[in-house]
Amino acid sequence: MSKLKAGLIGCGNISDIYIKNAAQFNTFDIVACTDLNLDVAKQKANKYGIANVCKKDELISDPNIDLIINLTPPSSHAEVALEALYAGKHVYNEKPLSVSKEDAITILDTAESRGLMVGNAPDTFLGGGLQTCRKIIDEGLIGRPVSATAFMMNPGHEHWHPNPEFFYQEGGGPMFDMGPYYLTALVALMGPVERVTGSTKITHPERTITSQQKYGQKIKVATPTQINGVLDFKNGAVASIITSFDTLHHQLPHMEIYGTEGSMSVPDPNQFSGPVFIKRFDEKEWTEYPLSHGFTKNSRGLGTAEFAHSIINGQNPRASGSLANHVLDIMQGIHTASDQQQHYKITSICEQPKPLPEKINEGNFDQLLNLEKTF
Repeated sequence: MSKLKAGLIGCGNISDIYIKNAAQFNTFDIVACTDLNLDVAKQKANKYGIANVCKKDELISDPNIDLIINLTPPSSHAEVALEALYAGKHVYNEKPLSVSKEDAITILDTAESRGLMVGNAPDTFLGGGLQTCRKIIDEGLIGRPVSATAFMMNPGHEHWHPNPEFFYQEGGGPMFDMGPYYLTALVALMGPVERVTGSTKITHPERTITSQQKYGQKIKVATPTQINGVLDFKNGAVASIITSFDTLHHQLPHMEIYGTEGSMSVPDPNQFSGPVFIKRFDEKEWTEYPLSHGFTKNSRGLGTAEFAHSIINGQNPRASGSLANHVLDIMQGIHTASDQQQHYKITSICEQPKPLPEKINEGNFDQLLNLEKTF
């Protein structure tokens, strides 16, 4: 199987793990990189042995590159993705797909009209922890899912992040920052959502940075920092989600799913590992369930590798653009529902991604995926 040649755009902190993990897969090679600061791109290229450093336009127009890995800031996702698609390249974006629903639809429509594919982070739902949860649900160990809860709550990023301003501007906030991990996990485990409602608020109109680099600087908050949402799934289940930058302390779990035969404690959806616990109706104690899949370390780039495999074999990727668009629709829908004080109907179409084969890991990734011939 031939590898795709990939160009990486955006050499920030997240690029390191993508580049490191690319070496373990046999579906793509990163052969070029770029950044607004070419010196940063050159440093990454020297560090990891990437052959070509060039300007963005040169990278996108390079006829030898098949796939663009778009790690730019969220506000640039749509612009870069569309440039790549117009140049005939497949695109894999970091989350979210874009900051606007209109741009997301344009990306997907452009890709379809040109016979190209769009993939998107997060890919943590492909890790051993959440894939084990999917196996538990599919095998009926907790019965039919009835409801779920998801909680991402902390006091905000200004206490540790060196440049936290973005998190409090339009396109930021706890839902758009961390919601993709939680919502992608819920859709991967329980299927698509058909309706949402929610309440949002800005608790502190101004924030003070206490991280060292910009200590004492003030941030004007322009996006909700407390978001409470309710999701109605097409399968009849209901979920509650809270994302917050206004919570000092809590003892709530990351996620739980409640079924007709039992309950399941779901691990942090921002991680690839476990632990996973279940407690059935006839059991007195929670039991840790052994992980059934590999990729339990920081495996960011796994989604890119599966995406490249799907392109090569003419299959539908799991970390797909349509999944990311559905998650974006949900996030924006919760905010819209709060603003309009009514339910929001989800209009995006998304299939529940297929589970990965059991026992999959770095050593048998291509082998097991090649056994899947789903057209």
